[in-house]
Amino acid sequence: MARRLPPRAPSLEAPARGIPTATNVDHIAYTVPDLDEAVRFFVDVLGADLLYREGTIRSDDDEWMREALNVHPRATADIAMLRLGPVTNIELFEYTAPDQNRTMPKNSDHGGHHLAFYVRDIDEAAAYLRKQPGVQLLGDPRSVTTGPIAGDRWLYFLTPWGMQMELISLPAHLPYERDTPRRRFGPCAAWSQFSDGEGPA
Repeated sequence: MARRLPPRAPSLEAPARGIPTATNVDHIAYTVPDLDEAVRFFVDVLGADLLYREGTIRSDDDEWMREALNVHPRATADIAMLRLGPVTNIELFEYTAPDQNRTMPKNSDHGGHHLAFYVRDIDEAAAYLRKQPGVQLLGDPRSVTTGPIAGDRWLYFLTPWGMQMELISLPAHLPYERDTPRRRFGPCAAWSQFSDGEGPA
């Protein structure tokens, strides 16, 4: 008997807005000062899977690096791609460049950023990170008591090279849900339930 295929997502056929034919966010990329150190941290501490590494990207006699990547023409880049949890791909770059700014941006700087992890038990997660060499927790878990995400508990932490990350734990329902049918994505099942690079069905 022929297998019945699921219907195509409406967004693939006639998107109301956004990029035509787009289906999902493919990856998030960060530039790190030491690719080997960052890969080890993402794998050993955060639980990522290393998918592949690329050799050095460079172009010594033209403007390709500037034209394609918006960096100095003589910049070089080494790249690693990781799978982080059931649905997220993380691309890490280690650049060299004559005009490189080597200061990590603060959250208040243009281009400031952080990567947040949903956890079911933020106190247990914080205790784990507190034991990891070089990790700096910015205090203890904090609680949001008012507004659209009242009930949220969160905590920022820094990687050994100063990248900003966050733990977050949310109740089953949030106040903003009373005003819109739209929902934040997640949470997924525990990462340990997925193996061999498989995501949720």
